[in-house]
Amino acid sequence: MNMKQHDSIRAVVWRDDSLFLLDQRILPQQQQFIELRNARDTANAIRDMVVRGAPAIGIAAAYGVVLAAREHYRNSPQSWKKQIQIDLKILAESRPTAVNLFWALENMQQCIANIESDPFPILLKQAEKIYQDDIAANYTMGRLGASLINNDGRAVLTHCNTGSLATGGFGTALGVIRQSFIDKKISAVYADETRPWLQGARLTAWELVQDKIPVTLLCEGAAASLMRQGKVSWVIVGSDRIAANGDVANKIGTYSLAVNARHHGVKFMVVAPTTTVDMNIASGEQIPIEQRATDEVLACGGKRIAAEGAAAWNPAFDVTPAELVDVIITENGIVQNPTLQKMQDMMRGKPV
Repeated sequence: MNMKQHDSIRAVVWRDDSLFLLDQRILPQQQQFIELRNARDTANAIRDMVVRGAPAIGIAAAYGVVLAAREHYRNSPQSWKKQIQIDLKILAESRPTAVNLFWALENMQQCIANIESDPFPILLKQAEKIYQDDIAANYTMGRLGASLINNDGRAVLTHCNTGSLATGGFGTALGVIRQSFIDKKISAVYADETRPWLQGARLTAWELVQDKIPVTLLCEGAAASLMRQGKVSWVIVGSDRIAANGDVANKIGTYSLAVNARHHGVKFMVVAPTTTVDMNIASGEQIPIEQRATDEVLACGGKRIAAEGAAAWNPAFDVTPAELVDVIITENGIVQNPTLQKMQDMMRGKPV
C-alpha cells in the first residue's frame, strides 16, 4: 500500500520567505491558504483557529518568531532582541492550554539568546527543525500505536482532529490510524463530529476522505451505543497537554469517551509527542482550561440557534484522568497504564 496515498496533506507551509496556513475555519467547503508576514498576524491566526492542534500551533508559533526577528532586525539591528520579546508574549497568549506552543517559543528563545548576527537564517533553520522533527515523531508514533491494534475486523473511534491539519504532517492519533490502515489492521474509522467547532465533521472526515480511508461520522452522543454494539476496539485520541502523572487534557468530549470506553471494555489510547508532556504539572487539576466565547455554542454558521436568554458554558478542553487511559504513545515509546514513574522513565528515554 502506498504510504504517500495516505499522507497527502500539509497545513503549515513556509514558502518564498513567508508563512502560509491552510484556513481550517472554512474547510471542507474551501481550501484556501492565508499568507502571514508577522508575529501578530500569526498569533491572531492561532487564536482565531485558522490553525489548531497543539503540534501545529507550536510549529506556526516558531515560524511566527522567524517573521518577528526579520521585521525587528530590519528596523533596528541593535535592539531586535528587546523588541522581539513583545511578539513572544503575544504568541504565548494566543492559546493557553496547548503546551507545545510554550515549548516551541522557549526553544526559539534559547536560540535567540545565542545569536549575534542576522537572526533570520538561524531562526528559520530552527523552525524548520521543529517542523521536520514533528513529522518524524508522528511516523514513529504511528508505528508504535499500530503495533497494539489487533486485526479483528473492528473499526476505531477518534475525536476532534489529530491529523496532518493538527501537526506538521501524518498526525498523532490519526497517524496511528493511518498506519493501522496501511498495515491492514483496520478497515474503517468512526469520527465524532466534535462540537461546537465540528473538527471531526469538517476536518477529520475531510482528511480521511482525501487520503482514501473509509470514515463514518457520528454525534458524540452516539459513541456509547456504538461501543455497546461492539463496532470499535479502540478509542484513539490526541492531547493538548499531558500532566506528569499521565492525566490528559484534550478537546472537550474526550473525558466522556474515556468513561464510556472503560464501561464497554474498549481500549483508550492517547497519542502525542513528548513536547505535549508537561512534567512541571503534577496532575490534570493544574492544567489551565481555555474558556471560549459562548456564541460558539449558542450559534451555528453565524446564526443563533439557541433560545434568546439562554446562557452557555464553553470549555475548549477537558481532562481525562490517567486511570482511564490504557496507553499513552509518544515518540519515546509506549506507556501502558500511565503513572508518574512510568512517565518519568519515558521522558528520560528509559524502557517502560
